[in-house]
Amino acid sequence: MLMDVITGHDSTDATVVLPVGVRDLLPRDLPACTWSGSATHLRHVERELARAAVGEADYLAVCTPVDLPVAIGGIDYQVSEGAGTLWQLAVLPALRSRGLGTLLVRAAEQRIRNRGLPRAELAVEENNPRARALYERLGYAVYGRKPDAWDEEGPDGSIRRYETMCLLLGRDL
Repeated sequence: MLMDVITGHDSTDATVVLPVGVRDLLPRDLPACTWSGSATHLRHVERELARAAVGEADYLAVCTPVDLPVAIGGIDYQVSEGAGTLWQLAVLPALRSRGLGTLLVRAAEQRIRNRGLPRAELAVEENNPRARALYERLGYAVYGRKPDAWDEEGPDGSIRRYETMCLLLGRDL
């Protein structure tokens, strides 16, 4: 459903406004989420959906009216006692800075509250100031830092270990 089209003075310049909704990410969504990472990443997301099925995690999708995921992210309830830990937050690159990340984080926080937990936490790479600025704007504060690592798939399909330093941020809900 097209909500609005706003055209500028230049006939090639327009803004399209579409409603979006938040729901659980489903295995059938994964082929439409290749923008979020490699095949290795999507296999990991698929494993996390199995954890969501047994209540250890939630995995959310912000979707367009045609049910296309344009932002996804998880909440792990096993990482930190008394908190939900947000991870693997991603927004379709062409739609960044449009409020989808904010909507995703706020929906995740509501899921955490619904579980009776008083706190949300997350980690962000030190070299990702854009994401850090979003989280701080949403009320998250740095409380520490830690190294992290994960497998990353190269363009040729090879797997290498990616190592980074992350800031730990939290927010009381």
